[in-house]
Amino acid sequence: MKILTCSAHLQHLEGILRKSLPIALPVFGAVLNINRGNPGQFEVLVDKWPEFGAVLARPSGEVASGDRGHCRRGVTRCPGTVLGGTGVGLEDAGGTGKHCSWICGSLGTLGVLELDLGMMGAGSGYWAHGKQGFGPAPGVRVGSLSPSHVDLLNDTWPYGGNARSRRFLAEILGRFPQVCLQDGSGQPVAWVLTDHFGTGTHSYTLPEHRRRGHMQVALTVAAQRAHARGFPTFG
Repeated sequence: MKILTCSAHLQHLEGILRKSLPIALPVFGAVLNINRGNPGQFEVLVDKWPEFGAVLARPSGEVASGDRGHCRRGVTRCPGTVLGGTGVGLEDAGGTGKHCSWICGSLGTLGVLELDLGMMGAGSGYWAHGKQGFGPAPGVRVGSLSPSHVDLLNDTWPYGGNARSRRFLAEILGRFPQVCLQDGSGQPVAWVLTDHFGTGTHSYTLPEHRRRGHMQVALTVAAQRAHARGFPTFG
């Protein structure tokens, strides 16, 4: 496959994928991130250019093995095409999980769509449009998480609690947009993290702060910020 490195080609690919939603969901967010500074250090491959039939988004220089910490898979199958794919997530004890996403088939034909956004935890998927006029409750403000919060994230993520998940969470915390609601002392109350594919990865409200609308506010802020960066916001 051919790695796209030309910025003009990557911008053109973004435009094609945007017109091909939702089929292009598995890789679209990764391409958006690549075209906006590539914080995740990803690369995009196509089977041919410009008339491509398959697109793969993966960490730059990735090989067939390695500990990538998380994975999703996305496959589109079109009439007359037999395609398949597998994904290995954090639950894989063998340590062979890779963080990649790919689509195959003609983007001009819907065909049969199989889309698995993976075990992303609470708040999975592209952001839903937030309602206007929402704001934090009294005594709560919009802030951000810091590296010192990674253990809290790891302890509260359904797929966390181990060194591998901690590395993954530390990586996305340091590289991708996130929203955190904080109490008067600056302690996290609720948060929303995004990942390499521009989707929600770990959204959580501490139990003692639930049923107060904090997550709705956090998701609304995250959706507004994502939309301002050119990411589609729907759910």
